[in-house]
Amino acid sequence: MGPFALRFTDTIGVRWYGISYAMGFVVAWQLLRWLAKTGRTQLKPALVGDYITWCIAGVVLGGRLGHVLFYDHFLLWKFSTDIPFWGVLEIHKGGMSSHGGIIGVVVVTVLFARRVGISSLGLVDTAAFMTPPGLMFGRLANWVNGELWGKVLPSSMQATPPWWSVKYPDEALVLAPTPDAYVAAKHLHAMVYAGNAQAMQDIAVLVPARYPNNFIQAFTDGPLLMLALVIVWWKPRHAGALTGTFLIAYGILRNISEQYREPDDGVFTIGPATLPMMVSALMVVLGFAVTIYSTRARGPLIGGVAPRA
Repeated sequence: MGPFALRFTDTIGVRWYGISYAMGFVVAWQLLRWLAKTGRTQLKPALVGDYITWCIAGVVLGGRLGHVLFYDHFLLWKFSTDIPFWGVLEIHKGGMSSHGGIIGVVVVTVLFARRVGISSLGLVDTAAFMTPPGLMFGRLANWVNGELWGKVLPSSMQATPPWWSVKYPDEALVLAPTPDAYVAAKHLHAMVYAGNAQAMQDIAVLVPARYPNNFIQAFTDGPLLMLALVIVWWKPRHAGALTGTFLIAYGILRNISEQYREPDDGVFTIGPATLPMMVSALMVVLGFAVTIYSTRARGPLIGGVAPRA
């Protein structure tokens, strides 16, 4: 898909990427309203709007800074005369880290809980429950932007790629062997995004079929992760139980899905383990620690998504 749902200039318009994030925030807001109105969280209904605003700031700031610090340090020193002038602020071009976004939400949640005088860990549980839809929409936004490619399918599958495989038009520009070939590929690339069916067939011959990483991670980070949270939170638990479950489940699912993702250029690796894998493994360890802590905690039981009489 082209990046713009509605375009005003070459660089300004309503992007599918932004719409995807907005949908994630809207779903999270609705879940939060339901949790607050039904007493499944200590957060009062009157504070839902304030808290979701903090969460939006946490996702955007944490996600962007996480991407810059984890994957693209060059943006720290990238300046230009075009708006927004600094590479770190070029969020309209994509580049958000889900790990960074999660960290950002945790930070603002703890600050907000302390401000309104409720359990920080209990509110983090609430945040965990409303996070999977946003993660899913974020992965779909990555697909729209043609980023975070999956690994190339085995050569035996390239002649007749399966229906679920993905080919990225941008890869034709990367694979162009000469300047002339690049110019031709760029012209073909433009025709593809203009909807030319013949150009789509022509460019498909130039690029390899890949695993549908964006859809794999949208499924694992969204419905599968949400299912794990619902199962654990079906009945009320002590504060921290859902946070621990989220960290464990997300870390494990993310490491599974990373097996089908092409590592980012220049990403830190140790053997076969990439930085996202290592951060996800750390989340699993932290999740077990939080879970053990919650089993020993005292205080009221919170949550419980099962229907009530």
